[in-house]
Amino acid sequence: MPRHTRSLLTIAMLVALNRPEELRQHLRGAANNGVSPDEIKEVLLHAAIYCGVPAANAAFQLAAQELSTERRDSI
Repeated sequence: MPRHTRSLLTIAMLVALNRPEELRQHLRGAANNGVSPDEIKEVLLHAAIYCGVPAANAAFQLAAQELSTERRDSI
């Protein structure tokens, strides 16, 4: 499985498991694996349906923090 795909799956699973510290690390790793902020947004929107809106909202906030420090792009 390509690292890009693996990163997207890992993000979704960490949202579902409510693991913010691990999610923080994997968001950084995903950016290094070529995952775009738009792709992360799509995963988090999809997670909102299956994992709940509160979990996805927390993940969006975390992603915005992490990606703003890694890149100039904001989520």
